[in-house]
Amino acid sequence: MEKEALLVIDMSNDFVDDKGGLTAGKPAQEIVPYIRDLADKFHSDGKTVVFCMDAHEKNDQHFELWPPHNVKGTWGAQLFGALGDWYEAHKEEAGVIFVPKPEYDAFIGTNLDQILRSLHIGTVHLTGVCTDICDFLTAYGAYSRGYKTIAHRKGMATFTGQHDIFIKQMQAIFKTEIVD
Repeated sequence: MEKEALLVIDMSNDFVDDKGGLTAGKPAQEIVPYIRDLADKFHSDGKTVVFCMDAHEKNDQHFELWPPHNVKGTWGAQLFGALGDWYEAHKEEAGVIFVPKPEYDAFIGTNLDQILRSLHIGTVHLTGVCTDICDFLTAYGAYSRGYKTIAHRKGMATFTGQHDIFIKQMQAIFKTEIVD
């Protein structure tokens, strides 16, 4: 039987906290309870929860396009608030995984694909930020590797006005199922 995993994408202090280096601010903060509840449900059902997090060096090429964010070892690179608390409480338990990522797509330059395949995961549920960047490109990464994708509209946010447009694009281009 095909298994499912929850991907929690880039829910760091830099992307969520008001003082973050590249924050989505209040929209990102508002999705935290939804993601935490979903993580609780997945975990209690014995499903995998993967935290996929930007992890940049101090002089990363991304900083030519974006303000510095998620620099390894900094406050900004830590999981935000209640999600950080959830991870700390469960990180030693089976099915809770942290994957640092160097690119927008959580599959590029990481072992995410190998981890999911070793666990016989066939469906990934997408949550986190930003809908129109890392969420969208991770949906593509999953789709292009043969995974079924499910986007949680209430579990995604961005700092632009493009949230709904990119949710629709995921559905149209990657055959992503949308959950409200």
